[in-house]
Amino acid sequence: MGKGILIVDDAAFMRMMIKDILNKNGYEVIGEADNGAKAIEKYKELKPDLVIMDITMPEVDGIQAVKEIKKLDENAKIIMCSAMGQQAMVIESIQAGARDFIVKPFQADRVLEAVKKVLG
Repeated sequence: MGKGILIVDDAAFMRMMIKDILNKNGYEVIGEADNGAKAIEKYKELKPDLVIMDITMPEVDGIQAVKEIKKLDENAKIIMCSAMGQQAMVIESIQAGARDFIVKPFQADRVLEAVKKVLG
């Protein structure tokens, strides 16, 4: 099923939650990163079909990472994650090139809906 999904979040348990939802539904998680800088490196290395990226992270935040990944690959498919009440950041991430966003705490059906929508 293609190249799979890269999950980026500074919280290991959040990565685990997303990975669990995706694996149970037939998606392949091919990599994980815990900050935006590592996300950019992993993107170059793995060329995933989709990136699920947290907005708030140390070193390089999600929005900056989206901009960098979009420079590398203008067709990159990225879904942003944010905690409740970060509407301005969600808008900024969409402007930076993200295709959709999901809100924490994650609801499995919403994660899957976003993934299906973005992967087509």
